[in-house]
Amino acid sequence: MDNAKLKWIYLLILSLIWGSSFILIKHSLEGLTPTQVGALRIVITALFLFPVGLKSLKKLKREHWKWVLWTGLLGSFFPPFLFAIAQTELDSSIASMLNSLTPLNTVVFGILFFGVLVTKRQALGVFVGLIGALLLITAGADFNPDQNYWMSILIIISTIGYGLNVNMIKRYLNDVDALAIATGNFIIIVIPAVIILAWTGFFSTIGNDLKMQEALLYVCVLSLFGTAIAKVLFNRLVQVASPVFASSVTYTMPVIAIFWGLFFGERLSMYQILGGIIILFGVYLVNKRAKKTAV
Repeated sequence: MDNAKLKWIYLLILSLIWGSSFILIKHSLEGLTPTQVGALRIVITALFLFPVGLKSLKKLKREHWKWVLWTGLLGSFFPPFLFAIAQTELDSSIASMLNSLTPLNTVVFGILFFGVLVTKRQALGVFVGLIGALLLITAGADFNPDQNYWMSILIIISTIGYGLNVNMIKRYLNDVDALAIATGNFIIIVIPAVIILAWTGFFSTIGNDLKMQEALLYVCVLSLFGTAIAKVLFNRLVQVASPVFASSVTYTMPVIAIFWGLFFGERLSMYQILGGIIILFGVYLVNKRAKKTAV
């Protein structure tokens, strides 16, 4: 299958997986602390990745490891902690909407540090998508005035990391096997995560706490699909498409996140529906290119 079709399949799968991740984080926080959720996501993902990915590490050359380190920290280590902390105050759907800032940061940092050229149509698409996300956030704030929106800063920091991560993979690791990159990321970050998890007292309390055990199941599902499998798919998406296209998965995730929010009793206004439509239109503009230059 050619890349023009394959990238849309990856985008759809990642949207479904990551769009469901936010509600899983919310349920995980019912029995675990934010620090435990973040550390467990890394540790469990490493356990899933290593049996199938360790052999792929031989595909990494010495010059690749510096960028594997940076992409691991920016794309896989800090975000799990920041999102978990933020979702102690923000609804899962709002967290997903704020995550839609990733394409904007991908473009901004691509221009600033990586010499990426962005068309006017792509820039307009990012802007339109951002307007849609802001509309969704505003409507959510009206419905939930008791939420602490200062926590949104933590998610914004994560989106900056994601934007840098995407550009680094595209520029410096584009010819490297996606599984090797993901495995290399977690080889680097798993030990700090284990130390942090032990520091929280997780290992001494999990055996006697039923709520923690139930929450752990949610983290396991989140780690397998939302981190391990999705990480490999996303690295591959970056390689077969443009950085802006790859990061536009964050535009479609809120649609899935809102669905789960409704399923678990969250309210949704017409303004939020309108915001979702605007976001999807932004995705269309970002990715609508002339046939001769399509990738």
